[in-house]
Amino acid sequence: MDSAILALEDGTVFEGRSFGAPAERAGEVVFNTAITGYQEVFTDPSYSGQIVVLTHPQIGNYGACSEDSESARAYIEGLVVREFSPLASNWRSEESAAQFLSRQGIPILSGIDTRALVRHLRTRGVMRGVLSAVERNAHTLIERARGIPTMAGLDLASRVTTPAIYHWDKPVEKCSPSERLAPPAEPSHHVVAYDFGIKHNILRRLVHVGCRVTVVPALTSAEDVLALKPDGVFLSNGPGDPEPLVAQVSNIRKLIGRVPIFGICLGNQLLGLAAGGRTYKLKFGHRGANHPVINKLTNRVEITSHNHGFAVDPDSLPAGETEITHMNLNDGTLEGFRFRNHPVFCVQYHPEAAPGPHDSHYLFDDFVRLMAGKHA
Repeated sequence: MDSAILALEDGTVFEGRSFGAPAERAGEVVFNTAITGYQEVFTDPSYSGQIVVLTHPQIGNYGACSEDSESARAYIEGLVVREFSPLASNWRSEESAAQFLSRQGIPILSGIDTRALVRHLRTRGVMRGVLSAVERNAHTLIERARGIPTMAGLDLASRVTTPAIYHWDKPVEKCSPSERLAPPAEPSHHVVAYDFGIKHNILRRLVHVGCRVTVVPALTSAEDVLALKPDGVFLSNGPGDPEPLVAQVSNIRKLIGRVPIFGICLGNQLLGLAAGGRTYKLKFGHRGANHPVINKLTNRVEITSHNHGFAVDPDSLPAGETEITHMNLNDGTLEGFRFRNHPVFCVQYHPEAAPGPHDSHYLFDDFVRLMAGKHA
């Protein structure tokens, strides 16, 4: 078995076995605590520019299935796990997880102490790193890690967005005959969705609640969006730092008050900037499928799916114009807010899940009610 090395910018090195592609990739090293849904993580465009550490002790055992992808390809730069299973045992599996990543040129490091690595990242904060299955000199890799750009100040949404407008009409489908799933609603509203790195399950959820969806590139002007005559505008998730997205924020400002708006993840951060607020980088981010969030409007706790490294500073939002709706119970970070005088709301977490719990699916229904002229 060939070896692979993960070298961090602070000089820390982990060496283990190589699966996946015999390649070298660089990026910000982050960790995700979900125990299932690794293929959804691989293909989430929000992970562009990042090497992902999965904390579940065994990854790859149920293979890969085309229906589980959240985009057309994998976006992670590399994968780090405790134990990688070369065998897949699942009736839906079409190929092994190693084959899925290998054919896309993504290296896998297995056989390291991921608990030690995650504790290091929690203590020191996420940092730049290089994962290599071709270079064996640790000092060389450390120097390369120190030379890559930091995530702060990096516009990655422009790299992952769609190059052209397209329409999406696929609803959520059952994974098995026994799954309980209500049939999709009849299309009643036209939604224009900004693609900053949009996940397929967001699009499926919008269609399932009765939306006709038109997806547009990240730099589409507000005027061109309004020319499509939407009943509502959706602002998607995406990678990188929200602050460099000046043009996108400007377009969002022009849309506020003209049409109902719903934002998720990066969309939440961009709405925060559009409202006059500030964003900041978290020490090690939120990435997992069991984060408790309190809905301050209902006083109910939702278990939620997360993937973000930046957040909106709640103290920076104008209290007279915005209302905080959701807060993280682990660390008190802002998880959602809405505008007081406009039909606009957003959340930092992922109500579409994939992977994750379904506690927050109601937000898609709220968006439909908002477009129908009713209160969310």
